[in-house]
Amino acid sequence: MIVAELERALLARYPKTNAESWDHVGLSVGDPAAEITGVACALDATEANVHRAQEAGANVLLTHHPVYIKAPEAFCPPGATRPQCSAALYEAARCGVSIISLHTNLDRSHEARICLSRLLDAAPASSLEHVDDPEACGLGVLATLHDPCSLRNLAARAAAAFGSDPRVWGEADHPCRTIAILGGSLGDFGVLAIAAGANVIVTGEAGYHVAQDLALRGLPVILLGHDRSEEPFVDILMNSAVDAGADPRHAIKILNPCQWWTVTKGENL
Repeated sequence: MIVAELERALLARYPKTNAESWDHVGLSVGDPAAEITGVACALDATEANVHRAQEAGANVLLTHHPVYIKAPEAFCPPGATRPQCSAALYEAARCGVSIISLHTNLDRSHEARICLSRLLDAAPASSLEHVDDPEACGLGVLATLHDPCSLRNLAARAAAAFGSDPRVWGEADHPCRTIAILGGSLGDFGVLAIAAGANVIVTGEAGYHVAQDLALRGLPVILLGHDRSEEPFVDILMNSAVDAGADPRHAIKILNPCQWWTVTKGENL
């Protein structure tokens, strides 16, 4: 199988037309005609993950987040004066590693919707973009908890499922049954969640004033961290690569490193 065949199969499953207009999905760097020796799947297209892929014998790095949204001015070795994507692209080209990304086109898939709902033990009903059309692809999830619970308990469930230390906005005893879920950044989707009748929204990140406003309007917010909320999508990438024809013996998952941490009140450092 060559790189172009893998990209074509993946984009047939997650069409470019489902991606945001500003997004960069598909092949970013690499030889479309190269024979695939292995596929490494990761959340981010970083220089370190290019090296991890190469060390594992993979010449394709399949990621959720694209290596860039806007291309850097130059592809150069790492330096503090340049964005990290510059070094990632430089290393990928130097090492012969192709980078393919499936971002907002994967976010809009039914697979992403099911994945996020299962992690919170909920039944998905629709996307947040298309509440009136359950079959339509769209960003976010509107789902019903199999076991309704308090905000405190839902936050604990989310923390365990996503491996996160979430920041929670809202009263701890607030009852939760209909939930909205959105991986990554919340943006304006809190308003859609309120309109859809959600009791709470679980997402990666949101600005202070956005989270405060939603909580005061009766919609608690559970913030997992952008990366934590989308790490489960790496398993979707793995399955999709194998379904597309990649050799499962040479498909590997690169775990997302702990890039940030929190300090517990009273903790001695």
